[in-house]
Amino acid sequence: QRQLVESGGGLVQAGGSLRLSCAASGRTLSSYAMGWFRQAPGKEREFVAAISWSSTKTYYADSVKGRFTISRDNTKNTVYLQMNSLKPEDTAAYYCAADTDPYPSWNINDYDYWGQGTQVTVSS
Repeated sequence: QRQLVESGGGLVQAGGSLRLSCAASGRTLSSYAMGWFRQAPGKEREFVAAISWSSTKTYYADSVKGRFTISRDNTKNTVYLQMNSLKPEDTAAYYCAADTDPYPSWNINDYDYWGQGTQVTVSS
């Protein structure tokens, strides 16, 4: 059974940084595109960033461009989200997801497997 487990969330002050990790167990995800999404209370889940299987293509939501960086280490079956210059509006539960297509997508419906999420809270 393929499983995604996020970690690295927490409470941070505005302007601070966090690095989220998403570790995959079971079958390797090295041939899949991976994405990060987030969901704030009362809001729909939204796209944050995505990366192709080979790391050659990355996409970012406009709201995080220049502040967040997605990366992956296929030897460790792990995807990362480095978040810098955090803002209170970044507060949300962050989810990683796997798309069986090798090229990244911002469409939530393209993703087949999801983690349970990790909470990020940014205080002002």
